[in-house]
Amino acid sequence: MNSLTETKRRPTDWQGSEMQKRIAGRYAAERRFKAMGITAIVLSAGFLAFLLIVMVGNGFRGFTQTELPVEIDFPAVTSGASPSQFEGPNAEANLQVMGLREIVESSIEIQYGREGSDLFSPGAWTSVSAKILASPDIVRQKATVYLPVNSEIDVAYKDAGNPEAEQKVQALRDKFSTGFNWNFLSNSDATDPMQVGIWGAFKGSLITMIVTLLLAFPVGVLAALYLEEYAPKNRLTDLIEVSINNLAAVPSIIFGLLGLAVFLNFFGMPRSGALVGGLTLALMTMPVIVISGRNAVKSVPPSIREAALGIGASPLQVVFHHVLPLALPGILTGTIIGMARALGETAPLLMIGMRAFIATPPSGITDPATVLPVQIFLWSDEVDRGFVEKTSAAIIVLLLFLLIMNALAIYLRNRFETRW
Repeated sequence: MNSLTETKRRPTDWQGSEMQKRIAGRYAAERRFKAMGITAIVLSAGFLAFLLIVMVGNGFRGFTQTELPVEIDFPAVTSGASPSQFEGPNAEANLQVMGLREIVESSIEIQYGREGSDLFSPGAWTSVSAKILASPDIVRQKATVYLPVNSEIDVAYKDAGNPEAEQKVQALRDKFSTGFNWNFLSNSDATDPMQVGIWGAFKGSLITMIVTLLLAFPVGVLAALYLEEYAPKNRLTDLIEVSINNLAAVPSIIFGLLGLAVFLNFFGMPRSGALVGGLTLALMTMPVIVISGRNAVKSVPPSIREAALGIGASPLQVVFHHVLPLALPGILTGTIIGMARALGETAPLLMIGMRAFIATPPSGITDPATVLPVQIFLWSDEVDRGFVEKTSAAIIVLLLFLLIMNALAIYLRNRFETRW
């Protein structure tokens, strides 16, 4: 009896000093955990803010350009050209026949001297061409046109740089003006940083992403549905699952080598085309869609399937009328995340030749094209200082593209989300 009494546990002394120390230690551990969590959030937000401030600070100047006024007496130098000549399909041909470049250069020489052409961008005359095409009536009058200066003076005006360029800036500082660089949004790649634009790369990215989505999404979703709803549990299925998980972790450059070997060397597809780029990125994105799709399908409660079968639905109707609509928010979210990853990839596209100098935006999936990440990579390797701000500006465009895709993912998830 005494032994039984001795083995009984004594009641806990909640007011004792030892217990109070243990409780205080738990509270202290909880406070430390909260402090570490807040610190991690602050550090993450700080790094993100630093990245955005640096990118926006450097890239904002890429959306602007420094200009100088040039007065052109159009009636005197165009020999009474009619505005109707610069309307319709033959407008650009008439501008070339008229010799607009020589007209602009002579007007610059009259106002700024023989070396005046060195102040302006080599393609400055194209700004006059664009103004005539936009408003042909300008050829009937004397007009002052603001033309972009060369890259060296543009950088010197925005930020202190080359002393020789600084002297030119000081002499003409009162005449300079800063305007929005529409060429950056409408042009393609060029050798002159004052004439480069991101439209060609943006269009190439858009076409490549469309090809990737059309190939990866249906195949990935159907594979996820089959593996989760129909595939028998055996060694072959286990091998397929392990292979898909491993493919999702393969470095992206391996997919570039695969695209080079299969699509270019074996099938002979056109190099540097959006079709080959989309096929390569589809191979890289498909495992991510399959994994996210399987997880979304698996999250649908079994009661949904049982209820559908109980009212007479076939297995195919259960999957496509009940399971798939309920899993669609998770599938779309995973798809957009995979597409966002593919949008930022550079290595696989470099392997298939999408690093060519593309001066004309692609008009189809087989035309030579480049994408925004590759364009950023190429500009960052240029020697001219004018490409530095253009690189940062292109990064801003790429980030906006990614933000739009993520916002689309959130919208689609909320739009199709069903609560049970």
